[in-house]
Amino acid sequence: MRQMLREVCRAGFAAMALVLAPVLPVQAAPASAAKTTAAAPQTAFAPAPLSELAASVALKHESFTLPNGLRVVVHTDRKAPVVAVSVWYHIGSKDEPLGKTGFAHLFEHLMYYGSENHDALFFEPLESIGATDANGSTWFDRTNYYETVPTSALDLALFLESDRMGHLLGAVTQAKLDAQRSVVQNEKRQGDNAPYGLSEYAILEGLFPAGHPYRHEAIGSMADLNAASVADVHAWFKANYGPNNAVLVLSGDIDAATAKPLVMKYFGDIPPGPTPARYEAPVPRTTGIKRETMYDAVGNARITRAFAVPGRADAVTPLLDVAATIIAGGSSSRAYNELVRRDQLAVGVSGGVQAYEKVSILEFEIDVKPGADPAKVAARFDAVLNDFLKTGPTADEVQRVATRAVAGTVRSLEAASGQASTLAEGELYTGDPDFYRTELARYANATPEAVAAAARKWLSGGSFELTVLPGKRTDRDLAVDKVAPKLASAAIPAQPPTGALSPPIDRSALPKVGATPALAFPAVERATLSNGIKVTLARRPELPVVKVMLAFDAGISADDRAKPGTQSLMLGLLDEGTTRRTGPAIGEEEERLGANISATAGIDRTRLVLDTLTPNLAASLDLFADIARNPKFDDAELLRVRGQALAGIKAEMTSPQALALRELPPIIYGPDHPYGVPFTGTGTTAGVTAVTRGDLQAFHARWIRPDNAALFVVGDTTLAQIVPLLETAFGDWKLDAAAARGTKSFTSVKAPTAARIVLIDRPGSPQSLILGGKVLGLKGRDDNGTAAFPLVAANDLLGGLSTSRLNLNIREAKGWAYGVQSLASLVQQQLPFLLFAPVQTDRTGDALAAIAADMKAFGTTRPIDAAERDKVVENGVRSLPGEFENAGAVLTSIERNAVFGRPDDYQATLAARYQALTTADLNRAALQLTDGAMVWIVVGDRKLVEPQLAKLKLPVEVRKAP
Repeated sequence: MRQMLREVCRAGFAAMALVLAPVLPVQAAPASAAKTTAAAPQTAFAPAPLSELAASVALKHESFTLPNGLRVVVHTDRKAPVVAVSVWYHIGSKDEPLGKTGFAHLFEHLMYYGSENHDALFFEPLESIGATDANGSTWFDRTNYYETVPTSALDLALFLESDRMGHLLGAVTQAKLDAQRSVVQNEKRQGDNAPYGLSEYAILEGLFPAGHPYRHEAIGSMADLNAASVADVHAWFKANYGPNNAVLVLSGDIDAATAKPLVMKYFGDIPPGPTPARYEAPVPRTTGIKRETMYDAVGNARITRAFAVPGRADAVTPLLDVAATIIAGGSSSRAYNELVRRDQLAVGVSGGVQAYEKVSILEFEIDVKPGADPAKVAARFDAVLNDFLKTGPTADEVQRVATRAVAGTVRSLEAASGQASTLAEGELYTGDPDFYRTELARYANATPEAVAAAARKWLSGGSFELTVLPGKRTDRDLAVDKVAPKLASAAIPAQPPTGALSPPIDRSALPKVGATPALAFPAVERATLSNGIKVTLARRPELPVVKVMLAFDAGISADDRAKPGTQSLMLGLLDEGTTRRTGPAIGEEEERLGANISATAGIDRTRLVLDTLTPNLAASLDLFADIARNPKFDDAELLRVRGQALAGIKAEMTSPQALALRELPPIIYGPDHPYGVPFTGTGTTAGVTAVTRGDLQAFHARWIRPDNAALFVVGDTTLAQIVPLLETAFGDWKLDAAAARGTKSFTSVKAPTAARIVLIDRPGSPQSLILGGKVLGLKGRDDNGTAAFPLVAANDLLGGLSTSRLNLNIREAKGWAYGVQSLASLVQQQLPFLLFAPVQTDRTGDALAAIAADMKAFGTTRPIDAAERDKVVENGVRSLPGEFENAGAVLTSIERNAVFGRPDDYQATLAARYQALTTADLNRAALQLTDGAMVWIVVGDRKLVEPQLAKLKLPVEVRKAP
């Protein structure tokens, strides 16, 4: 159970992550084009040499291969008593033959639903042992399964992974195939229902010729999924999932001497399978630009330009990624500078390489400003691209982008799961677990000449351009490519093992799990700056990275109610220019330092976060403090960023998820309550339109101020090192004597006595989104934030875990949704309870009725029993070491301890708190969750959904989607 995330949102509940902790990255202003690059940073600090940073990244490992061909890589990292288990099969959607699109992904699902010796949902034992980062995924080149488990549960994880590798087919039945087919089809509908949700199909079809392995998405076609039979599934498994077509990586509290006998024990008896047939997948070379136009329910037009380029192992691919990033890779790129800042024809750009095994896709994306002519925008982008091809990049541009790439890799290797994935990718695709170091060296050693040559070779030929315009989807837009490659060669028959296989083990029972070590939460140290700002430090020296949070008592509940969106605009303008630096200079300096600076607004708190490399800490803090303390709020920049904000709100109106999150809060809290604002945090069109520079200055003076601030630090530093740096950066920050500190006023909210439905008509939606909500009587601040502890645990059983009642019923038993989840978020005032269920259109009414029935029974006619109590306690206790493995979780926790007045050892007491829970405690909490009426927001096609909702005998208010 993810304790840190559960206080904000459940893991996997991505939709709700935007609800109560909306992340609003500070938009760094773009760099000028090569000829007019911004001046060097106004600081005496120099960033660490890139070559040294790249060379310092190393994951020591040992490798061995079993007689059956299974390749094993082991990396030791003792910072936490957990082991990441990562199994990668060299089979993906590019390997699917004609008529079998979606098979690899469908099989990913099936392999979680029982094997011959554990014929039950795999998430059940995984949750019982406290597995974190537990999931699977499928892409063009591979299918992977991964989980991070307590060291004492490693045997069980290896048992499960080996059982589905070697002992699966006896448990694959028609009923399971039918159930998972429905789940996958609902996953597909959920993706298709999103704005631009059909774009990727068209891009792949336009970029690759008929029969090319990369021409179809991993999700596959409805027709092929419907045609899949049990015999097809058995044949697919036998051909592709042998140990000789897989890589196993163990990373964390393990060593090779311990790992080898364990791996031999569990995997050594599995015979090798055939070597799968591989299709030819050449990089298509064409000339000219192939263009296509689609229509969709979107807020603004989007132009995507895609190029087919060499695969991941090719030395040219990192060079092309550098080129694409310089051209359009975010707010310091040339295209951003020209199209967004100067011409104001676009509201955003992106660019980069999606690297795959045989072919990669270099892609540029331009979000057109509403009202601008997409043809003119495309022409201006062509000018930027052609200028780059003509003049090439500067040395500074190459160095900045390369530093950003290296720093990103450093951060990705903090957790054991990231380490395991990195090593597995290298071994699977290149036979070299250290291939990430080869890639890092290619970035670090990139030169302007090499980048220019690569770009001229690969970006001067043919490409595909897709323009998506606001409008109704056409029949052509809804068509999905079903053409997959024919077999280029037969599979190579299974070869005999290179040595004796291990004797079979007794698989009649799951291995027992040992005791879970107590959580070793880092010690907390404190200091106070000369102006009174409190500093809290938790040292994590494992990686050369430091995170600094500057937090304020504000959040979207502090937004200007007369002009909603004031705070969002203020945050968006922080790095668009200060009294010391221009916007372009800020963006470029951030890249040179390998730093990330973001601003977030949750319900109650506003947070500025710096994530930087330890050697560049002083320089990064100088930049961070300037952004926080000295924003210029230039009128011209306000005009531009306002346009981007308005385009963002317009885009939210076309997203079922965002639209529901905008509509629900004013209904359940009331329009005058500080929480009764759109949970997206972006405000309203009228509010954003009315904001002036004076409003921004006033908001900053009232809320972003030293007497409302606290600093939290986690990473590779000590109190003696960090305090002088923070004193230099923030110690002389003085109050604006003319501005009073902001305050918020809360009133009690009573739940409605009767349920109601608000139906938002979105014609043509392939799926309905159900968002239910109500306000609980409990306040997050009650008992220093601990009163909600039983409620959060009870919610895990209702809708928080993969094996929750709601998910098991609506997804697993009925197959009506890809997933159903609920959360009770630990805000400071009255908690919102939210439930999220994207369901198939023809089952909207049935699904809502079933959800309501499950909630009514929870804690009453179907009370929580001892087995469920034990499940949630075991999951909570055993997951603790994995939950706090990364610095981000620690940073969030020490800030929340301060906000709620918790002791420094609060996290160390969590195990005892779980173990003290009784079924009576949980059932009382269940009643808190389910008592009172819900408000149900349903976003879907009215003509198909309203008749179903009428049968529920609840009041239905119909609203038209904007």
